[in-house]
Amino acid sequence: MEFRPFDDNENLSLLKFESMLKTNNILFFDANEFENIINHYLDIGKIALAKKAIKLGLNQHPNATNLKLFQVEIYVFENQLDLAEALLNKLHYIEPSNEEIYIQKANIYSKKDEHEKAILALKTALQLADDATDILSLMGMEYLFLDKLEEAKQCFLKCLKTDPNDYSALHNIIYCFEFLEQTNAAITFLNEYLNTSPYCEVAWHQLGKQYFTKKQYKKAIVAFDFAIISDDTFIGAYIEKAKVLEKQKQYAEAIEHYKITLALDDPTAFALLRIGHCYKKLNQNHKALHYFFKTVEEDPLLDKAWIAITKFYNAEKNYKKALLNINKAISIDNQNIAYWKLYAQINQRLHRLDAAEKGYKTALDLGDYELNTWLNRTDVLIQLEAFNSAIQNLNQASEFHPNNEEIEFRLAGLFFTNRDLDQGKLHLENALQQNSEYEFIIETLFPRLYQQEIIQKIIQKYKKVSN
Repeated sequence: MEFRPFDDNENLSLLKFESMLKTNNILFFDANEFENIINHYLDIGKIALAKKAIKLGLNQHPNATNLKLFQVEIYVFENQLDLAEALLNKLHYIEPSNEEIYIQKANIYSKKDEHEKAILALKTALQLADDATDILSLMGMEYLFLDKLEEAKQCFLKCLKTDPNDYSALHNIIYCFEFLEQTNAAITFLNEYLNTSPYCEVAWHQLGKQYFTKKQYKKAIVAFDFAIISDDTFIGAYIEKAKVLEKQKQYAEAIEHYKITLALDDPTAFALLRIGHCYKKLNQNHKALHYFFKTVEEDPLLDKAWIAITKFYNAEKNYKKALLNINKAISIDNQNIAYWKLYAQINQRLHRLDAAEKGYKTALDLGDYELNTWLNRTDVLIQLEAFNSAIQNLNQASEFHPNNEEIEFRLAGLFFTNRDLDQGKLHLENALQQNSEYEFIIETLFPRLYQQEIIQKIIQKYKKVSN
């Protein structure tokens, strides 16, 4: 149901209704007044007041279909779908040509994930309605739920044709183009749209993003410039233009555009972080670090900022400060895998092997199954002479990375160290068969073992066979 904005008389109705609630005096309102009051409360999210207005409205106008449809809407919102369906069936019997009944039926089907049925109901509503725009928009969303992007796109195109300023439809059309990977078609569509709406900043912004996807950076900048001309407070256009300037290594100009966004609105962590990275590219390290710290002040949960600070100190070989900051990051979010891996690497450089092992193990426990994490933990365990734990770690790694030569060479060295010659031979032969060039792993991690006759015989034997 569509309602126009409140005029002065309708504002008086709202004031009268709220005054009535405070005094408990029951006043009379006609059905249209109740509809506008209910719609107002639904629009601003005051569901409890909307429910009160519906109840009072139905007491005064028990046969008002539109008020009952609002009741259906509340039932659907509260997931009382059986009650909603029962009331809709009664209304359908009374007014079978009311399109709003089919729209609400579609809402119920959608709630039940029965999107095909929702679309059928909306198609019936479409035949009955004078204004199809809202129904087409709902139908487009149902097609999106079904991943029928082409059908969804056609619905939103019809919405935009009816109302060229329907930016919600415009965004959804571009989403469909992007999902379908139809970048060229999106560019053609947006250029045609801009021929009729040349000052639409949203369309220029979207066109720039499409050019950016195709790495046509000059055209992207032109599009973003037109978006800014159309609306010089459009933060998104400044951000996207700055990203293009970064790609073109124009870091000073990128900084300038990111800083404009800081002046237009409250600072965003993204813009602050990008300014920091741009200063880093310009070798202005102190300014870079300043903005990295401003980023974590703005958003302490942004892991990229903490990682940037830690890597900054790592590059400076200031491992103590790097460790201090990654510890701060972990205290804020101890479930972040990237933090624990950095924690492990820094401690490893500081020769704090127990702490390094803890970092790698925590990363694995949190679900990081990258090969390097398994291998790095193994190498630390070898340094700690925790050979059985290292073997167990590699056996687990083999489940995720089977037949890997780096795992096999390490297992060979560990089993030989533990004097399990049969397993040592087995893994060494497997490793050599997979990639003999990695024999340096044993030489590096087990230098004394590498010189032993039994190891050298197997290696030389394999080399003769392979030659």
